[in-house]
Amino acid sequence: MNQSSSRNPYLSVADSAPVERSQFIRRTYMHLAGAILLFIGLEAVLLNSPIAPVMIKAMTGTQYSWLIVLGLFMGASWLAQKWAVTGTTKAVQYAGLGLCVLAYAIIFIPILNMAVNYSAPDVLPMAAITTLGLFLGLTGVVVLTRVDFSFLRSVLVIGGFVALGVIVASILFGFQLGILFSGIMVVFASVAILYNTSAVMRDYRTDQYVAASLTLFASVAMLFWYILRIFMSRR
Repeated sequence: MNQSSSRNPYLSVADSAPVERSQFIRRTYMHLAGAILLFIGLEAVLLNSPIAPVMIKAMTGTQYSWLIVLGLFMGASWLAQKWAVTGTTKAVQYAGLGLCVLAYAIIFIPILNMAVNYSAPDVLPMAAITTLGLFLGLTGVVVLTRVDFSFLRSVLVIGGFVALGVIVASILFGFQLGILFSGIMVVFASVAILYNTSAVMRDYRTDQYVAASLTLFASVAMLFWYILRIFMSRR
């Protein structure tokens, strides 16, 4: 690989020079950390604002409220991913990342309100620490073993549709998703982190660190959601 090609911003991470690969990984995880900090800040503002009770009531007031919220969330997530991946300018890519974080901050309001106000004080920090530890461990597996986890794609696609179907059915028919479902979803989210981390290291271009951080943030957020549900159900 000559010097000019190694500086091509459209090279995949796998085909780039070691220096550019390291720079991409550093930028990706810096943006991931920034997205997590933004999420925490938004939650602190939203949960302590006077509109929080109104938002919670609107999101959980009727049997179908959460179904509407879920649909809007999926639409916002799709748009955020599209902006981050195909955005022609960095401003559009950052708008996608910001929209993704905002969408997760809003959908997390009811469960975080319950964790803060109606659960044991250690539930939220323990769930956060467990999520961070599991994420770092899974990331380490990908980085240290360099295994290509692309074979997990079909598992994630099929599992995602099944999980979505179960969630929608629980909303429509009014049955509760217990701790077993949360445990299965923790495994699913862990598989998603393995796959997405592997994809970040392999398939993304070196100029797509914003999109890569969005993908990882979505996986971490899903993992945190279900770990928090498990801690809340036990405490």
